[in-house]
Amino acid sequence: MFLSLANLVRYRGLIGSLVARELKARYRGSVLGFAWSFINPLLLLFIYSFVFTEIMPNETPNVKPYAVFIFCGILPWNWFATSLSDAAGSLIAGGNLIKKVLFPAEVLPFVSVLTNMVHFFFGVPILILFLLVSGHYPDLSDLIWFPVVVLVELIFTSALALMLAALAVHFRDIRDILANVLMLWFFATPIIYPWFQANVQRFKWLFNLNPFTHLAVSYQEILFFQGPIGHWRWLLALGAASVFLFLATYWLFDRLRDSFAEAV
Repeated sequence: MFLSLANLVRYRGLIGSLVARELKARYRGSVLGFAWSFINPLLLLFIYSFVFTEIMPNETPNVKPYAVFIFCGILPWNWFATSLSDAAGSLIAGGNLIKKVLFPAEVLPFVSVLTNMVHFFFGVPILILFLLVSGHYPDLSDLIWFPVVVLVELIFTSALALMLAALAVHFRDIRDILANVLMLWFFATPIIYPWFQANVQRFKWLFNLNPFTHLAVSYQEILFFQGPIGHWRWLLALGAASVFLFLATYWLFDRLRDSFAEAV
């Protein structure tokens, strides 16, 4: 397993090429092309702003403008959820590739995660622009934690992507189950409501069991709220757990590797 894991470094050129291919394929035939990577989050933020300002004005203190607060959590969530959805079908869609003897199948879930990470980074400048316009200036000392939370999300998402990709080859229902799980997971995460809300604090122990709670709250504390990062211990604990989870799911993937070509 560790030999295969070490070989991933050798495949960085292949991974980069496949990520570039996925990005080009997503906008092939589009007039605006890669501009949609900026337009989509911009439109999403405008929609949130309209809904939570004009239709359903939110009066929760300390989270104004509410749309920008939500976007701090929605942007990384979209990276996470879309990566898992894409990864679950990546081996099936890439059946012609994994039937080749020398092709490393684990590359395909990583491509799904990294492709969506690129879209996440395309949305970050839009978020920062609206933060500045709304008067939210992230502390420079807090921004040091931004690469850390991105790295933790990358490892955590990659771990789950490997597991889902491996299992979905043999259990095709996983892709349909995943869509419902992700919907429940989204509403069980403090993204569209603040972490410090009284109703959330009543079930704080339950929210602490949700790994994405610590990612979402960390992004909010780094980008939206002023003051020190109060969630850094949870973030580092999740990072350590994600490394162990990644090794465990990679071991599972490696064990099932020989059955992929026949199953797809």
